Amino acid sequence: MIRRPTIRHRPGDRGALTLSLALVFPVVLFLVFLVVQASLYWYAGQAALTAAREGADAGRVRGGTPEAGERKAREFLTRVGDLAEPVTVDPTGGDPNTFKIVVTVRPLAVLPGFDGFTITRQVTAPREKFVPQAVQP
Repeated sequence: MIRRPTIRHRPGDRGALTLSLALVFPVVLFLVFLVVQASLYWYAGQAALTAAREGADAGRVRGGTPEAGERKAREFLTRVGDLAEPVTVDPTGGDPNTFKIVVTVRPLAVLPGFDGFTITRQVTAPREKFVPQAVQP
């Protein structure tokens, strides 16, 4: 005959594990979502920087315009989708020798209270210009 082991509970331990799980699980879940939010924030920053680089490459070439730089940056942000919502794309900076573009995006928020953050990245690049070859004597 096989005897089943009897489980003896101490009177003060009933439900202690369930109670501790009910208290710890929301904290763990919040920390997981916080890591996801930080990752989305980092990704949106990288998307803004890449959009600014794309815009700078389009605007700094010989014959390039600020409108071409803005259009190229917005095209890139359209491909990214909702992960980095464009707020502003400003290609009006710079001088005759440099082209500057500033891109501001809003990252996707998975936690309440994180939807008001914006990320701004800027790229300044030298403008291409024709330099005649020096005449050799």
